[in-house]
Amino acid sequence: MKILEQNKKNMNEIITALNNGAVLVLPTDTVYGLVCDAKNKKAVEKIYKIKKRPRSKPLPVFVRDFKMAKELAEIDKEQERILNKKWPGKYTFILKSKCQNPNVKSNPKSKTYGINKETIALRIPRYKFLNDLLKKVDKPLAQTSVNISGQPSLNNIKEIIKIFSSQRNQPDLIIDAGNLPKNKPSVIIDLTNSKIKILRK
Repeated sequence: MKILEQNKKNMNEIITALNNGAVLVLPTDTVYGLVCDAKNKKAVEKIYKIKKRPRSKPLPVFVRDFKMAKELAEIDKEQERILNKKWPGKYTFILKSKCQNPNVKSNPKSKTYGINKETIALRIPRYKFLNDLLKKVDKPLAQTSVNISGQPSLNNIKEIIKIFSSQRNQPDLIIDAGNLPKNKPSVIIDLTNSKIKILRK
């Protein structure tokens, strides 16, 4: 488990790690998150092991922009209007996944792991370092808050390092941005039905 400071100098090493299937702990606009290449099955499985998360619980996905979101999810004009009001920001939206669409199922751009086959939870964050990383790595990133499943999210970097140093399953790389402000995880909104449903405030 390697620890790097959050800065431009380390960006290339972080990108290389993601491309090689590493699981990272990094800061976001909400809490510290566990992230990996959503198209790498082994990396996604490793997140589940590190977090001790049930496989039945899909992982949300960070995307670079609307173009990437539309490669993964079916987004109509009304949904796009709603997304435009909240993105980038602290809102995760559940949408119908293109992986189930027979017309695009073979499209490699829509192939991601750790998601529900029928739906996918997407978010464009508002955190410069993470947004820059998404642009440069040019891949959707599977993500979840840094904590053992069922326990509170973590914002204290020393506590994060201490908890995961003692585990058998560890992240490969921790990006140290110091302690983050006390924030809640993102709001989760389901847009898959005609009635908008808030799943987490």
